[in-house]
Amino acid sequence: MWQRVQKLLRLNACGHVCVRHVKSKTHLPVLTLFTKHPCPLCDEAKEILEPYKHRFELQEVDISLPENSVWMDRYRFDIPVFHLNGQFLMMHRVNTTLLDRALKKASV
Repeated sequence: MWQRVQKLLRLNACGHVCVRHVKSKTHLPVLTLFTKHPCPLCDEAKEILEPYKHRFELQEVDISLPENSVWMDRYRFDIPVFHLNGQFLMMHRVNTTLLDRALKKASV
């Protein structure tokens, strides 16, 4: 089961995601999954992420919720979308090579 951490997301003036930790048990990088229900590609992506889950904290953002309308406007046709530590990483499908490289860099 995915460990979930409550965070507050907002955009800074440049449009980048700012993640403020409200409660955290680890110091792992935060992988944010922008999703909605239903999203078969998101479900597939989570299965692909399973072997990596010990290397990051997964945070899911449901873009269909009213409070996430900024993300709906931005990613409506592109989910799943992933950010690592608040920065865009990839969209549509999981690129495990890119993910592995980014996680190694984030752990340094």
